[in-house]
Amino acid sequence: MSGIERPAGRRGVGGFAEGIGFCFRGLGWVARHPGWWLFGLIPALIALALYVVALVWLGTHATDVAAWVTPFADDWGWRDTFRALVGFMIFVVGLALSVLTFTAVTLVIGDPFYEKLSEKVEEDLGGLPSGDLPFWSSLLRSVRDSLVTLWYVVLFTVPLFVLGFVPVVGQTVVPVVGAFVSGFFLTVELTALAMERRGLRRKERFALLRANLPVTLGFGVPLFLAFMVPLVSVVAMPGAVAGAAMLVRLRLAPAPAPEDQASGGRAPEGQARDTRPA
Repeated sequence: MSGIERPAGRRGVGGFAEGIGFCFRGLGWVARHPGWWLFGLIPALIALALYVVALVWLGTHATDVAAWVTPFADDWGWRDTFRALVGFMIFVVGLALSVLTFTAVTLVIGDPFYEKLSEKVEEDLGGLPSGDLPFWSSLLRSVRDSLVTLWYVVLFTVPLFVLGFVPVVGQTVVPVVGAFVSGFFLTVELTALAMERRGLRRKERFALLRANLPVTLGFGVPLFLAFMVPLVSVVAMPGAVAGAAMLVRLRLAPAPAPEDQASGGRAPEGQARDTRPA
Protein backbone atom coordinates (compact mmCIF):
# COMPACT_ATOMS: atom_id res chain seq x y z
CA MET A 1 0.00 0.00 0.00
CA SER A 2 2.28 2.72 -1.33
CA GLY A 3 5.09 1.42 0.86
CA ILE A 4 3.27 2.24 4.08
CA GLU A 5 3.29 -0.48 6.68
CA ARG A 6 0.03 -1.20 8.45
CA PRO A 7 0.59 -0.25 12.10
CA ALA A 8 -0.47 -2.47 14.93
CA GLY A 9 -2.93 -0.92 17.34
CA ARG A 10 -5.63 -1.59 19.86
CA ARG A 11 -8.85 -3.13 18.67
CA GLY A 12 -12.36 -3.45 20.02
CA VAL A 13 -13.32 -1.07 22.83
CA GLY A 14 -9.69 0.02 23.27
CA GLY A 15 -9.43 1.02 19.63
CA PHE A 16 -12.75 2.87 19.81
CA ALA A 17 -11.53 4.81 22.85
CA GLU A 18 -8.29 5.57 21.02
CA GLY A 19 -10.29 7.08 18.16
CA ILE A 20 -12.22 9.26 20.59
CA GLY A 21 -8.89 10.40 21.98
CA PHE A 22 -7.87 11.75 18.57
CA CYS A 23 -11.06 13.84 18.51
CA PHE A 24 -9.99 15.57 21.71
CA ARG A 25 -6.38 15.88 20.56
CA GLY A 26 -7.57 17.72 17.45
CA LEU A 27 -9.78 20.04 19.48
CA GLY A 28 -6.89 20.63 21.87
CA TRP A 29 -4.60 21.55 18.98
CA VAL A 30 -6.93 24.24 17.61
CA ALA A 31 -7.49 25.51 21.17
CA ARG A 32 -3.73 26.09 21.39
CA HIS A 33 -3.72 27.71 17.93
CA PRO A 34 -6.77 30.04 17.87
CA GLY A 35 -5.54 31.76 14.71
CA TRP A 36 -5.70 28.49 12.79
CA TRP A 37 -9.12 27.77 14.31
CA LEU A 38 -10.44 31.06 12.92
CA PHE A 39 -8.78 30.29 9.59
CA GLY A 40 -10.53 26.91 9.51
CA LEU A 41 -13.91 28.48 10.26
CA ILE A 42 -14.03 30.36 6.94
CA PRO A 43 -15.14 27.48 4.64
CA ALA A 44 -17.58 26.14 7.24
CA LEU A 45 -19.22 29.56 7.51
CA ILE A 46 -19.46 29.81 3.71
CA ALA A 47 -21.07 26.36 3.52
CA LEU A 48 -23.42 27.23 6.39
CA ALA A 49 -24.61 30.37 4.60
CA LEU A 50 -25.29 28.37 1.42
CA TYR A 51 -27.23 25.70 3.31
CA VAL A 52 -29.28 28.26 5.25
CA VAL A 53 -30.30 30.00 2.02
CA ALA A 54 -31.18 26.64 0.40
CA LEU A 55 -33.20 25.44 3.42
CA VAL A 56 -35.06 28.75 3.77
CA TRP A 57 -35.99 28.58 0.09
CA LEU A 58 -37.08 24.95 0.44
CA GLY A 59 -39.12 25.75 3.55
CA THR A 60 -40.98 28.60 1.87
CA HIS A 61 -41.53 26.72 -1.41
CA ALA A 62 -42.08 23.17 -0.12
CA THR A 63 -45.78 23.22 -1.00
CA ASP A 64 -45.03 24.44 -4.52
CA VAL A 65 -42.46 21.69 -4.96
CA ALA A 66 -45.00 19.18 -3.64
CA ALA A 67 -47.58 20.39 -6.18
CA TRP A 68 -45.01 20.03 -8.96
CA VAL A 69 -44.17 16.43 -8.04
CA THR A 70 -47.82 15.39 -7.47
CA PRO A 71 -49.73 16.51 -10.60
CA PHE A 72 -51.89 13.39 -10.25
CA ALA A 73 -53.54 14.96 -7.19
CA ASP A 74 -54.96 18.00 -8.99
CA ASP A 75 -58.51 16.64 -8.89
CA TRP A 76 -58.41 15.31 -5.34
CA GLY A 77 -60.72 17.00 -2.83
CA TRP A 78 -58.06 16.75 -0.12
CA ARG A 79 -55.13 17.68 -2.34
CA ASP A 80 -54.12 20.66 -0.18
CA THR A 81 -53.76 18.50 2.93
CA PHE A 82 -51.96 15.80 0.94
CA ARG A 83 -49.53 18.30 -0.61
CA ALA A 84 -48.90 19.95 2.74
CA LEU A 85 -47.87 16.54 4.07
CA VAL A 86 -45.70 15.86 1.02
CA GLY A 87 -44.14 19.32 1.34
CA PHE A 88 -43.30 18.64 4.98
CA MET A 89 -41.67 15.32 4.04
CA ILE A 90 -39.68 17.04 1.29
CA PHE A 91 -38.37 19.59 3.79
CA VAL A 92 -37.46 16.86 6.30
CA VAL A 93 -35.58 14.94 3.59
CA GLY A 94 -33.80 18.14 2.56
CA LEU A 95 -32.84 18.80 6.17
CA ALA A 96 -31.53 15.24 6.56
CA LEU A 97 -29.52 15.54 3.34
CA SER A 98 -28.05 18.82 4.55
CA VAL A 99 -26.77 17.08 7.69
CA LEU A 100 -25.34 14.19 5.66
CA THR A 101 -23.68 16.35 3.00
CA PHE A 102 -22.55 19.37 5.01
CA THR A 103 -19.14 17.95 5.88
CA ALA A 104 -18.42 16.80 2.31
CA VAL A 105 -19.44 20.17 0.84
CA THR A 106 -17.47 22.06 3.48
CA LEU A 107 -14.36 20.00 2.76
CA VAL A 108 -14.69 20.64 -0.98
CA ILE A 109 -15.17 24.39 -0.46
CA GLY A 110 -12.41 24.49 2.14
CA ASP A 111 -9.88 22.23 0.42
CA PRO A 112 -7.12 24.89 0.24
CA PHE A 113 -7.91 26.06 3.81
CA TYR A 114 -7.95 22.60 5.35
CA GLU A 115 -4.92 21.53 3.33
CA LYS A 116 -2.92 24.31 5.00
CA LEU A 117 -4.40 23.48 8.42
CA SER A 118 -3.60 19.79 8.01
CA GLU A 119 -0.06 20.63 6.87
CA LYS A 120 0.48 22.85 9.90
CA VAL A 121 -0.57 20.02 12.22
CA GLU A 122 1.91 17.65 10.56
CA GLU A 123 4.66 20.25 10.71
CA ASP A 124 4.07 20.49 14.46
CA LEU A 125 4.37 16.71 14.69
CA GLY A 126 7.78 16.61 13.02
CA GLY A 127 7.45 17.63 9.38
CA LEU A 128 5.52 16.91 6.21
CA PRO A 129 5.82 13.58 4.40
CA SER A 130 6.63 13.67 0.71
CA GLY A 131 3.89 13.17 -1.86
CA ASP A 132 1.95 16.45 -2.10
CA LEU A 133 -0.20 16.80 -5.20
CA PRO A 134 -0.55 20.00 -7.25
CA PHE A 135 -3.46 22.13 -6.04
CA TRP A 136 -5.78 21.56 -9.00
CA SER A 137 -5.12 17.83 -9.07
CA SER A 138 -5.83 17.67 -5.35
CA LEU A 139 -9.02 19.71 -5.71
CA LEU A 140 -10.38 17.65 -8.61
CA ARG A 141 -9.62 14.41 -6.80
CA SER A 142 -11.26 15.77 -3.65
CA VAL A 143 -14.45 16.62 -5.55
CA ARG A 144 -14.52 13.25 -7.28
CA ASP A 145 -13.84 11.28 -4.11
CA SER A 146 -16.47 13.28 -2.19
CA LEU A 147 -19.06 12.42 -4.84
CA VAL A 148 -18.14 8.74 -4.66
CA THR A 149 -18.31 8.80 -0.87
CA LEU A 150 -21.68 10.57 -1.02
CA TRP A 151 -22.94 7.83 -3.35
CA TYR A 152 -21.91 5.18 -0.82
CA VAL A 153 -23.63 7.17 1.95
CA VAL A 154 -26.86 7.27 -0.06
CA LEU A 155 -26.64 3.52 -0.74
CA PHE A 156 -26.55 2.86 3.01
CA THR A 157 -28.86 5.67 4.12
CA VAL A 158 -31.87 4.86 1.92
CA PRO A 159 -32.31 1.26 3.23
CA LEU A 160 -31.76 2.47 6.80
CA PHE A 161 -34.38 5.19 6.29
CA VAL A 162 -36.89 2.57 5.11
CA LEU A 163 -36.01 0.23 7.99
CA GLY A 164 -36.61 3.13 10.36
CA PHE A 165 -40.35 2.59 9.93
CA VAL A 166 -40.12 -1.00 11.20
CA PRO A 167 -41.51 -1.15 14.77
CA VAL A 168 -38.95 -1.55 17.57
CA VAL A 169 -36.02 -2.23 15.20
CA GLY A 170 -36.47 1.15 13.53
CA GLN A 171 -36.29 2.94 16.87
CA THR A 172 -33.43 0.96 18.42
CA VAL A 173 -31.10 -0.86 16.04
CA VAL A 174 -31.38 1.40 12.97
CA PRO A 175 -30.26 4.65 14.68
CA VAL A 176 -27.19 2.91 16.11
CA VAL A 177 -26.26 1.33 12.77
CA GLY A 178 -26.87 4.66 11.04
CA ALA A 179 -24.55 6.47 13.43
CA PHE A 180 -21.78 3.90 12.86
CA VAL A 181 -22.18 4.03 9.07
CA SER A 182 -22.21 7.84 9.03
CA GLY A 183 -19.25 7.95 11.43
CA PHE A 184 -17.21 5.70 9.17
CA PHE A 185 -17.82 7.83 6.09
CA LEU A 186 -17.17 11.01 8.05
CA THR A 187 -13.73 9.63 8.93
CA VAL A 188 -13.24 8.77 5.26
CA GLU A 189 -13.82 12.41 4.33
CA LEU A 190 -11.76 13.95 7.11
CA THR A 191 -8.69 11.74 6.68
CA ALA A 192 -8.57 12.15 2.90
CA LEU A 193 -6.18 15.13 2.98
CA ALA A 194 -3.51 13.47 5.13
CA MET A 195 -3.81 10.15 3.27
CA GLU A 196 -3.53 11.80 -0.15
CA ARG A 197 -0.37 13.45 1.12
CA ARG A 198 0.99 9.91 1.51
CA GLY A 199 0.00 8.91 -2.02
CA LEU A 200 -2.95 6.75 -0.93
CA ARG A 201 -5.80 6.47 -3.43
CA ARG A 202 -9.46 6.09 -2.53
CA LYS A 203 -9.52 2.27 -2.54
CA GLU A 204 -6.38 2.13 -0.41
CA ARG A 205 -7.84 4.62 2.05
CA PHE A 206 -11.05 2.62 2.39
CA ALA A 207 -9.06 -0.58 2.92
CA LEU A 208 -6.88 1.02 5.58
CA LEU A 209 -9.87 2.43 7.46
CA ARG A 210 -11.73 -0.88 7.32
CA ALA A 211 -8.63 -2.68 8.62
CA ASN A 212 -8.62 -0.28 11.59
CA LEU A 213 -12.38 -0.15 12.06
CA PRO A 214 -12.57 0.39 15.87
CA VAL A 215 -10.33 3.48 15.85
CA THR A 216 -12.02 4.70 12.64
CA LEU A 217 -15.45 4.50 14.27
CA GLY A 218 -14.17 5.88 17.55
CA PHE A 219 -13.04 8.99 15.70
CA GLY A 220 -16.01 9.39 13.34
CA VAL A 221 -19.07 8.43 15.40
CA PRO A 222 -18.65 11.06 18.18
CA LEU A 223 -18.02 13.73 15.54
CA PHE A 224 -21.09 12.67 13.57
CA LEU A 225 -23.27 12.87 16.69
CA ALA A 226 -21.78 16.25 17.61
CA PHE A 227 -22.22 17.58 14.07
CA MET A 228 -25.95 16.85 14.28
CA VAL A 229 -26.25 19.68 16.84
CA PRO A 230 -26.83 23.00 15.00
CA LEU A 231 -23.64 25.06 14.50
CA VAL A 232 -21.41 22.50 16.26
CA SER A 233 -20.16 21.25 12.90
CA VAL A 234 -19.09 24.80 12.02
CA VAL A 235 -17.24 25.40 15.28
CA ALA A 236 -15.70 21.94 15.54
CA MET A 237 -14.68 21.41 11.90
CA PRO A 238 -11.13 22.83 12.27
CA GLY A 239 -10.55 20.57 15.28
CA ALA A 240 -11.92 17.59 13.35
CA VAL A 241 -9.48 18.26 10.49
CA ALA A 242 -6.59 18.60 12.94
CA GLY A 243 -7.59 15.39 14.72
CA ALA A 244 -7.82 13.55 11.41
CA ALA A 245 -4.28 14.61 10.49
CA MET A 246 -3.05 13.28 13.85
CA LEU A 247 -5.04 10.07 13.43
CA VAL A 248 -3.43 9.37 10.06
CA ARG A 249 0.08 10.38 11.01
CA LEU A 250 0.32 8.74 14.43
CA ARG A 251 -1.97 5.73 14.03
CA LEU A 252 -3.18 4.78 10.56
CA ALA A 253 -0.31 5.59 8.18
CA PRO A 254 2.78 6.70 10.11
CA ALA A 255 5.34 8.58 8.06
CA PRO A 256 9.03 9.10 8.89
CA ALA A 257 10.18 12.60 9.68
CA PRO A 258 12.00 14.46 6.85
CA GLU A 259 15.43 13.77 8.37
CA ASP A 260 14.63 10.04 8.41
CA GLN A 261 13.47 10.16 4.78
CA ALA A 262 16.73 11.81 3.77
CA SER A 263 18.76 9.12 5.50
CA GLY A 264 16.55 6.28 4.34
CA GLY A 265 15.69 5.34 7.92
CA ARG A 266 12.42 5.05 9.76
CA ALA A 267 11.20 6.36 13.06
CA PRO A 268 11.15 3.81 15.89
CA GLU A 269 8.52 1.11 15.49
CA GLY A 270 7.33 2.72 12.24
CA GLN A 271 5.85 5.71 14.08
CA ALA A 272 6.22 9.36 13.18
CA ARG A 273 8.12 11.57 15.55
CA ASP A 274 5.67 13.50 17.70
CA THR A 275 7.40 16.64 18.85
CA ARG A 276 4.36 17.92 20.70
CA PRO A 277 2.82 16.60 23.92
CA ALA A 278 -0.41 14.66 23.56
